[in-house]
Amino acid sequence: MNLFARFAIALLSAVALSAAAAPPEEVSRLQGAWEQIKYQTPANQQEKQFEQLTGQARQAALQNPASAEVLIWYAIIESTYAGAKGGLGALSHVKNAKKTLEQALAIDPQALNGSAYTSLGSLYYQVPGWPIGFGDDKKALENLRRGLAINPDGIDPNYFYGDYLFRKGDYEGAERALRKALQAPARPGRKLADEGRRGEIAQLLEQIAAKRR
Repeated sequence: MNLFARFAIALLSAVALSAAAAPPEEVSRLQGAWEQIKYQTPANQQEKQFEQLTGQARQAALQNPASAEVLIWYAIIESTYAGAKGGLGALSHVKNAKKTLEQALAIDPQALNGSAYTSLGSLYYQVPGWPIGFGDDKKALENLRRGLAINPDGIDPNYFYGDYLFRKGDYEGAERALRKALQAPARPGRKLADEGRRGEIAQLLEQIAAKRR
């Protein structure tokens, strides 16, 4: 598995499927396009489609530089494209996604229920550390916990926290977080995203069960 293969599975990034009240039209468009590619497009077609969507998201960010919501979705889309692309060629995209999330946090840390924190945390634990990338478990945990503090019952912050704990070998803590994620209420207009995320949670719970055998 290449360095960024799990981005295509985990990032929803982002990693940020948290419900937002009456999101702007541009945010809804990017969000919906991401969901269609992520959960309804064959894996071998996703790289090209995410590449195109990344270009569209970049333009949206240029046109809405003060919108934390648009910046968050630009980062999510670009990091998911990095996962589909794979290899060291993806590193520049995850670095840009990190920078974009930091810009969103500077504008509004509460945007999309703190999704920038959750997305940034997921990058920190999935990207390799120095000298290849900027991965940092301490920063990952710090950002994931900030996301949970803002949205403690959300499906995404609990999923990514559970995924982080699983990778660190804390299977009990991971299962607890994942089962809490499964209890998250359905999000209006996000049926596809909820179903996709729940499928990822089920796969991770199966891996935890296998580790315990």
